[in-house]
Amino acid sequence: MEPSFAIVGCGRIGARHAEQILKVGQLAAVCDIVPAKADALAQQYQTRPFYSIESLLTADNKPFVVSICTPNGWHAQHAIKALEAGCHVLCEKPLCINSADGREMMAAAETAGRKLFVVKQNRYNPPVEFLKNLLNEGKLGKIYSFQLNCFWNRPPAYYTDWKGSRDLDGGTLFTQFSHFIDLLYWLLGDVNTVQAITQNFAHPAIAFEDSGAVVLQMQNGAIGTLNYSVNSFQKNMEGSLTILAEKGTVKIGGQYLNELEYCMVDGITAPELPMGNPANGYGFYQGSMSNHDKVYQNLVQALQNDDHAFASAAEGLKTVEIIERIYAAASEKDKASII
Repeated sequence: MEPSFAIVGCGRIGARHAEQILKVGQLAAVCDIVPAKADALAQQYQTRPFYSIESLLTADNKPFVVSICTPNGWHAQHAIKALEAGCHVLCEKPLCINSADGREMMAAAETAGRKLFVVKQNRYNPPVEFLKNLLNEGKLGKIYSFQLNCFWNRPPAYYTDWKGSRDLDGGTLFTQFSHFIDLLYWLLGDVNTVQAITQNFAHPAIAFEDSGAVVLQMQNGAIGTLNYSVNSFQKNMEGSLTILAEKGTVKIGGQYLNELEYCMVDGITAPELPMGNPANGYGFYQGSMSNHDKVYQNLVQALQNDDHAFASAAEGLKTVEIIERIYAAASEKDKASII
């Protein structure tokens, strides 16, 4: 029997989830506190609209899985309510915007005996999968250093409603670049030390930085940099990761970590990789790669098999913790400069 799903949050990303849910299960309901949004998505997919998460979770025929597609700052409370109601949860990135909330989410899942996952679709980019396999098989040897670049464009017109707010958005690393932080952890492990500088150059209306420069030392000894900005002129420029190691150098690039730009590895010929999916298009700006089809295919397998590899809440929490450490380091730098 196909699993039943409900979507909480009927914005653009919610609509993308609806499209993929129909390929693996049944869309039993949609929910949004703006009735017009819930009604529109419900009508498009011939399903039932709800206008509060409480009414959704207390209705008959409760969904098996709830997909959380609300603003970042609401992820924790919505996920916890769904878990406590006995539903499994798939949460859009980021898992949450502070680690205390993430631990509460995980505790709620454990208490309810339900599974909590987070969307990390860039793991399915063909060059990323290729690099992950190289690392898993030890073909690069000792990792020396890395460079992670995230240069996108978000014009002032992007920052409407909750975007750009401290409480619901959280910061540029949460909303734009949490996928990149996830890949850093997924590929190279945890962070040891962090130094950071952040600044807002071109977006005075938002509550946080639009650019940052970060130096990291990983627990495996590798050192590297993270440079990020949403000030790339007119369009997204680059999302790239370069790794320099004992037995090879690899660069994944393109705008969205979607191209194998350089591969010089001992004993390996650079492969011809399949084309990945296009980027998510949102009118006047673009997001990450559109791999939600693979997210849902793997979600169904992970629900059926505890051993199936899928982005867990613990991994989502680790992304949040690393971002918190970067922001804390930047804050300490600001304090030192004032003194």
